[in-house]
Amino acid sequence: AHSGGDVVVQGPPECILSGIMSVNGKKVLHMDRNPYYGGESSSITPLEELYKRFQLLEGPPETMGRGRDWNVDLIPKFLMANGQLVKMLLYTEVTRYLDFKVVEGSFVYKGGKIYKVPSTETEALASNLMGMFEKRRFRKFLVFVANFDENDPKTFEGVDPQNTSMRDVYRKFDLGQDVIDFTGHALALYRTDDYLDQPCLETINRIKLYSESLARYGKSPYLYPLYGLGELPQGFARLSAIYGGTYMLNKPVDDIIMENGKVVGVKSEGEVARCKQLICDPSYVPDRVRKAGQVIRIICILSHPIKNTNDANSCQIIIPQNQVNRKSDIYVCMISYAHNVAAQGKYIAIASTTVETTDPEKEVEPALELLEPIDQKFVAISDLYEPIDDGSESQVFCSCSYDATTHFETTCNDIKDIYKRMAGSAFDFENMKRKQNDVFGEADQ
Repeated sequence: AHSGGDVVVQGPPECILSGIMSVNGKKVLHMDRNPYYGGESSSITPLEELYKRFQLLEGPPETMGRGRDWNVDLIPKFLMANGQLVKMLLYTEVTRYLDFKVVEGSFVYKGGKIYKVPSTETEALASNLMGMFEKRRFRKFLVFVANFDENDPKTFEGVDPQNTSMRDVYRKFDLGQDVIDFTGHALALYRTDDYLDQPCLETINRIKLYSESLARYGKSPYLYPLYGLGELPQGFARLSAIYGGTYMLNKPVDDIIMENGKVVGVKSEGEVARCKQLICDPSYVPDRVRKAGQVIRIICILSHPIKNTNDANSCQIIIPQNQVNRKSDIYVCMISYAHNVAAQGKYIAIASTTVETTDPEKEVEPALELLEPIDQKFVAISDLYEPIDDGSESQVFCSCSYDATTHFETTCNDIKDIYKRMAGSAFDFENMKRKQNDVFGEADQ
């Protein structure tokens, strides 16, 4: 039998954790029942494989170009330039294996049209998203947010970060409904309006993250790796290997072995790998998770950029729920041949949202209308699962399914949360950095 300090199973949340655990001196064995890294969050190549996966037996037409030129993410997400995942990548030095491109623009839907989310002051002043007086008030609000420091009451301007609701902060700056929609959904990236009645600190920090990420590269706050998101778990797998971690692909997990309510090993093909802790995604432990809803994702192949995006070769479009009488937002994530994920001149747009009715496809219609004409659609409806318990008893730590958001921040919160439950202390970037220097020498970045 193998001995592993931890057995880690599948998916980027788990890959990232296995990388972090390896850097922190844990012995990691990573088993994956698939022949490729990263589970459901992988990129599918060649294109023929995607058609097969969605039971389209006739396969792609000639017009789609070479199948090998395609790398299609089943779950598209962008990285916030100044966000947690980029920090995790930098601190674990996985960045040496990846190449990123800045996403060309972020757009927001209002009254049936899409508008660019302004990325400079000049753009903001010229934007048709709001009238002249509204712009002045909005600018005041942004200056307040930029100067806000939770440790310096002089910056509070009468707002109590722990008690004042975000609704009251908007009221204080006299912002209208359209601007509130835009701020909460396109800048703070909330999927619903539940945040309005919660303390404002989290929202202020989210808007700060957006502006700091934007400030790094200027076009938008989002990054996306060349060759698709499948590159991420591979990068973490290499990292884990440097620190003595072991990877096994094509390894089915037949049984999780428990003794006195605690995990002691994993059985695969007659062999037992012993372990003290286990990290996995919900598909490995159906009895330890509950269904928390569904997400619909429609992958669309186009032969043209999206209208009114200034021919961007990558972009994000957010359709705030208020605009289409829903409870949760609809997202569109578009990338293209410029990222080595599609054949020359082809674009991949993925519309997604949290399912609210019995006719999910109809729910995504406002997004699909923006994408017409569509060469080919692939429809996926996935169940969302979350763990029933925190794993402290069993030492089995389960991640949550990927939500409908188009960025990794919620996934990173889950990773940090699992880390804390496993290690008993909060994830500390600075500490990781010091450990890195011991191995690689001083950072030369």
